[in-house]
Amino acid sequence: MNLHHALPSEIRELIRKGKLFGYTSGMAQGYVQANVVILPEKYAFDFLKFCFRNPKTCPLLDIAETGAVSFPTYGKKADIRTDVSKYRVYRHGELVETPNDIQHLFEEDMVSFLIGCSFTFEHALLDAGLPVRHIEEQHNVPMYVTNIDTRPSGIFRGPLTVSMRPMTMKEAIKATEITTHYKQVHGTPIHIGRPEDIGIKDLSQPDFGESVQINEGEVPVFWGCGVTPQSVALAAKPDLVITHAPGHMFVTDVLESQMGD
Repeated sequence: MNLHHALPSEIRELIRKGKLFGYTSGMAQGYVQANVVILPEKYAFDFLKFCFRNPKTCPLLDIAETGAVSFPTYGKKADIRTDVSKYRVYRHGELVETPNDIQHLFEEDMVSFLIGCSFTFEHALLDAGLPVRHIEEQHNVPMYVTNIDTRPSGIFRGPLTVSMRPMTMKEAIKATEITTHYKQVHGTPIHIGRPEDIGIKDLSQPDFGESVQINEGEVPVFWGCGVTPQSVALAAKPDLVITHAPGHMFVTDVLESQMGD
């Protein structure tokens, strides 16, 4: 099967059956991919407020009903317990498990959130002839925890995480114009240029993902990243938070063309 042109339901079925474990960047072209956060209902309202207060890094796409495993709009026939190729389980701020299935952890009081992912707009960058280096190098996008604080809500507070794609300044301007139309999946860059200005000491040592080659004449371009809730979970230390593993996104049934500006 050509995963680039596969339907989201086909991708999710392969994941559910244990036949697909890799990163989802480049899969199901034209469909929205999403970050995942699952947590007990007692934390849900504060997390919802956190998303609204930090729309560049946590653009909220959909919320499941308490205890539901599917989503009203972005995955009506999905099962959030099985349809992500790798999860991360945090207890009291500590990463304790990275399973491929969370049926053993999912309780009736759990609430699942889908948050926009920059993988969605990468197709538009490629179509415009812009480089997406981690796809060229066939690995996950590099992600970095910054010194930029998010706006807190209840126990949820902490630093903003960004993803990085290198390109020339001319290409960065074009990429900014393109991603203006993708506000629901992080939108325009957070920062362009000097990584030390946002607290990143070494681009070759990302906090998540894998580093990429930066060619002569290129600058790092940083977008808000939906891995931010994982950084926040480490700081907030709730009883339980389950997220996708970085790069292992939930592939939704919604086309990019169906998303408004």
